[in-house]
Amino acid sequence: MGIAVGESKGVVSEPNVVPLIDVLLVLIIIFMVITPRTPTGLPTLVPQPPPPNQKQMEPDSRTIVVSINPGGRLMINQDETNWGQLGPRLFDIFKERADKIAFVKGDENVPFEMVARAIDIMRGAGIDHVGLITAKIEAGQ
Repeated sequence: MGIAVGESKGVVSEPNVVPLIDVLLVLIIIFMVITPRTPTGLPTLVPQPPPPNQKQMEPDSRTIVVSINPGGRLMINQDETNWGQLGPRLFDIFKERADKIAFVKGDENVPFEMVARAIDIMRGAGIDHVGLITAKIEAGQ
């Protein structure tokens, strides 16, 4: 609290702002604590297109691509599978490999939740890096 010292003629009204500042500082601290730090998502790699003057290379035979077709049909390279078998089959494929990298290719008519589900299953099967293949990347653009 503050006091005015000296002669004064009449009533002097000086607001005390110290309690207001204390309340504002407490509110700032509370909002800083409850605000989420960083949004988390699915870690993925997006392949970059080759330079325009370089011809497109054929994919390696060891490259694993999980394709999600319309209707929820799954393919591991050229082999058809289902959602229940995707995790165990990928685990069997990658249990002997040192490089645990695979790609997901979703049809444009497939909802993103199916692609996210496939990425989640792939990460659960022990794949360290999951890349996304888009139509533009596949066309070499």
